Amino acid sequence: MRKILIWLVPLCLLSTNIFAYINVAYLNTTVILNKSTTAEVVETLLVNMSNSSVGQYLQDRQSINLTLEDWSYVLHTNLLIQHITSPTGSISDFTFLPGPIIDRNSRTAQALLTMRYYASNVTTVKNIGPRKFDYTFNSAALDFEHVASGDALPQNARLNIIIPAGTHVISVYPEPDYPYPSFVGNYGNTTTFSWYQGEPLSEFRFSYLETESLQDEVINYFTDMYAGYTQQIYLIITMLAGILAVYIYVKVFA
Repeated sequence: MRKILIWLVPLCLLSTNIFAYINVAYLNTTVILNKSTTAEVVETLLVNMSNSSVGQYLQDRQSINLTLEDWSYVLHTNLLIQHITSPTGSISDFTFLPGPIIDRNSRTAQALLTMRYYASNVTTVKNIGPRKFDYTFNSAALDFEHVASGDALPQNARLNIIIPAGTHVISVYPEPDYPYPSFVGNYGNTTTFSWYQGEPLSEFRFSYLETESLQDEVINYFTDMYAGYTQQIYLIITMLAGILAVYIYVKVFA
């Protein structure tokens, strides 16, 4: 009996290690465009793990020395990178947050990891008419899975693009999985567009139109003018202040 127990103990330990796992189940990338060429990007990764791996995850979460490369090794994934980065741009204000356990039962658990950053030169803007601006997404900024036909979304990933309120899409390819157009090429006032797993991105095109109000045009005109003549304005103000000081001195002490 004792010999049997000696063999059973290591077998139980081996069985526990076999069923211990932690991996990335899904990637959700959201690109928030605005009235500039820099976009805010939020990427969340859903992590699945066995209940026996929760302790290790929580321990890693408390560590302040783990890099993205370290976390990629822990999660056995190549998805823990910035997927929106222009070859001619840069990444700024990057933050990475391994979240708490959000769902747990007797066998499995889940957590969310969030990357947030700003990517420059994601769009280009062109003035195509009075108060009309065409914003075109730079397809070279997409850095997902590389397949024979070019870039593509992984099977466990989703891409979302959000455009500013008051703008509307004028060109998009491939057609988003969400929403469906009301008729060919028309998405109405929709501001959120999504492509689901496996979508080919090698010929990705996306552009939207902003029509600037007359009030915004006037404000921007004077703002730009002020920015262009800042030094001259400061010089004039300094000269006026000097003249006023001399006038007061003459009046009081003359």
